Amino acid sequence: MDFWADWCGPCKALSPALEAAAASREGGVELVKVDVDANQQLAALFRVQGIPAVKAFRDGKVVEEFTGALPPPQVETFFDKLVPSKADELVAAGDELSLREAAELEPRRADIAVALAHARLGRGAEDEALEAVDGHDGDFAAAGIAARVRLTSAGLATDAFAALDRGDRDGALESLIGTLGDTRPNGAAPDGGRDADAGGNLDAEEARDLLRRAIVGILAESDSADPTSRRYRRKLSKALG
Repeated sequence: MDFWADWCGPCKALSPALEAAAASREGGVELVKVDVDANQQLAALFRVQGIPAVKAFRDGKVVEEFTGALPPPQVETFFDKLVPSKADELVAAGDELSLREAAELEPRRADIAVALAHARLGRGAEDEALEAVDGHDGDFAAAGIAARVRLTSAGLATDAFAALDRGDRDGALESLIGTLGDTRPNGAAPDGGRDADAGGNLDAEEARDLLRRAIVGILAESDSADPTSRRYRRKLSKALG
């Protein structure tokens, strides 16, 4: 809802950007213009204190708003918050082809990269999964997937990740944290103390760091309010100590 007035220069400057943004969303947003002079009671009801004032409604409630004439790029950003982007729609579809297209549209989005990586892991394409998360090292979930690929390539924690793929998150975390706890800073190898070089040339310190990253990545994709997740975070902290 665009609150404006005929005498308001900034309102007239903003109007084309609003109209273009609404039109480009093909019916996803309905733009309604309200002349505050002709609709003073409505303007007062919504506490309009300056114009142009733009308020976005969903289910009868204001969900986003701004006051003043924003430049077109910021108007587009405002509308993006209201209507799922093309990439969001592709992510919702969930299949690998759609996820790949979404990643091409918004390559900086780590959540899309992680979803694509999971789709590729689901068919055993670990190298392609690693490629999907490349460049997203700052994201815990993405870094966790990269760590998983390195660990399984080294022949480590394969049972844990098989459990994860079966939907047994708790079993996977128990196994990974147990393996991490068996890894000692003095260079002892994981998996019952076998030679670390047998695990794809990973030394004990590297294996320990990758296990930590993999666990953190799994927890990053879990509900932070979940009591079980909090319990595993405490277990991780103890294993690291």
